[in-house]
Amino acid sequence: MPTSSSRGRGRPRRTPGARGRRPATAARARVRRSLRGSAPLRLRTGFVFIALVMSFFGARLVQLQGIEPEKYATLAASTGGTVTVELPAVRGKILDRNGRPLADSVDGRMVVADPQQTRPRAPELARFLAKRLHIDYFSTLRALSQKDSRFAYVARRVPASLAVSVVTQATDAGYKGLATRNDPLRSYPDHDVAANLVGFLGTDAPLAGLELTFNKELAGTDGSETYEVGAGNRIPLGHSTVRPAHNGTDLHTTIDEDLQWYTQRVLRQTVLGARGDSGFAVVMDRRTGEILSLADYPTYDASNPQASPAKDRNSLAMTSPYEPGSVEKVLTLSSLIDAGKVTDRTRLLVPGQLQSGDRIIHDWFPHGTIKLTLAGVIAQSSNIGTAKSSRLFKPGQLRHYLTEFGLGQRTNIGVNGETPGLLPSDAQWNGMLQDRIAFGQSVSVNGVQMAAAVNTIANGGVRVDPSLIQGRATTNTGEVVGTDETTRHRVVSRNAADQMTQMMERVVDPDVGVAPRAQVPGYVVAGKTGTAQRVGPVCGCYNGEFTVSFAGFAPADDPRFTVYVVVQNPRNGGGGGSVAGPAFSKIMSFALRRYGVPPTGAKPSQIPTTW
Repeated sequence: MPTSSSRGRGRPRRTPGARGRRPATAARARVRRSLRGSAPLRLRTGFVFIALVMSFFGARLVQLQGIEPEKYATLAASTGGTVTVELPAVRGKILDRNGRPLADSVDGRMVVADPQQTRPRAPELARFLAKRLHIDYFSTLRALSQKDSRFAYVARRVPASLAVSVVTQATDAGYKGLATRNDPLRSYPDHDVAANLVGFLGTDAPLAGLELTFNKELAGTDGSETYEVGAGNRIPLGHSTVRPAHNGTDLHTTIDEDLQWYTQRVLRQTVLGARGDSGFAVVMDRRTGEILSLADYPTYDASNPQASPAKDRNSLAMTSPYEPGSVEKVLTLSSLIDAGKVTDRTRLLVPGQLQSGDRIIHDWFPHGTIKLTLAGVIAQSSNIGTAKSSRLFKPGQLRHYLTEFGLGQRTNIGVNGETPGLLPSDAQWNGMLQDRIAFGQSVSVNGVQMAAAVNTIANGGVRVDPSLIQGRATTNTGEVVGTDETTRHRVVSRNAADQMTQMMERVVDPDVGVAPRAQVPGYVVAGKTGTAQRVGPVCGCYNGEFTVSFAGFAPADDPRFTVYVVVQNPRNGGGGGSVAGPAFSKIMSFALRRYGVPPTGAKPSQIPTTW
């Protein structure tokens, strides 16, 4: 009999549970085989479906663009057409000398309409928009009611938040066909600061100031996009053309925003305090001729120009000619010194009146015959002493000097409407006319013109062109202006300018001068008062009104700034020394502190004024 061991080797023994595991293993194998067989089937099915969908779209695309394009273009045109949309260029900024914006472009929107969708409810939609966007109802109604058009402008340069809000409200109210598009909005962050220079934009174009003068550079070139629409919507595969916009160029001015703000505030106080009609003030860098401040009063808010009269929106300093009065004596007598006819110590017998043709010249104060030096003529602002001295000029000589100082010609700093003033021609010139011109009558100027003339003395006799634009810029008329175009030329000798400076220092001397209130504590000031009769616009004659002024520079021995203040028609009885002098002192003091100009420690001139 076989043994148990041999029986075990010939036939394996089954252990408990073996019978259950074998069928389970076989089942899993069958499942795996089934899955392996079905995966390719599902992928093939998916690919077939995708291919069918793509074939459908491909066939449709071929139908639209290849087989029947004319048919579908005609169908689109019957329900739409083409729309041309303006792509506005971003207007260049107008900046102060430190890069601060005086005029800027900020986020804005245009509100546009599809008249085919807005026409059915145009009257009520026009009322809705006119009320919220503050636009004209009738022009809005016309835009919304256009026929044969799919595009119309409703409002331009609307603040972005307002435009989006109004269009959203209209959509929520059930109105159709409105949208917004990018349309930069002009902003004047400082409101009235330099507004008379900067100007402003109207709805479609600049209307004043630098905005107008340099519009071509600032505006850039708008672009456009033309595309096809159908049923009020853009056709995705329709034809379109784009002409990109080219943004405008920034305009960098020489204006110092902070100094301009301060000068305007002082000027306003001065004009109102004197009960005057108007005034202006100029601050010029003696060395470069750059205008750091050119303030006018009255002024206006460039963000809301309609709130002010049109006459207040230009720079009166540049556009309204006036007679300079006794400030002119600085030019006359420095020229006479340069011509070798007199010195600052020349002794003069000044009578109580002076015959000039059929007229009599008087001084502002009554006197008999007095003994004044030429310095005393300036310190006491004697018309008689100046006219008498000017008779030493050779024929045509004074006119030549005044032309070299820049009178009778525009400064061309870039202000639209600048007046050249009036300097009589050689043919008009005669002895009686010269007597009056010598002390500032029968000649007219603009504010920067006269400031630049006085600055010539501060600059040692060399005239430097005034400038308002940093670098170079081109006006709409093609004139290139700016600091890069500045020229210099000598008008009088250094010696003549130095003598005139010492004479002008005596003007603010409290013992002998007429303008002690123009002094600047800690600094030596050289200056000159001016009081001139005004010519009335109606009668063309002197009408009893006056122009008062003060022009000067400091520190007198090494000048940094020239300041010129003018007030028209003060009614408080004051003259150049008492009205314009204190304003000069405040403005000059601020400028010297702002630019860190230290006192030089020099002593004021003590040159004799009498003999």
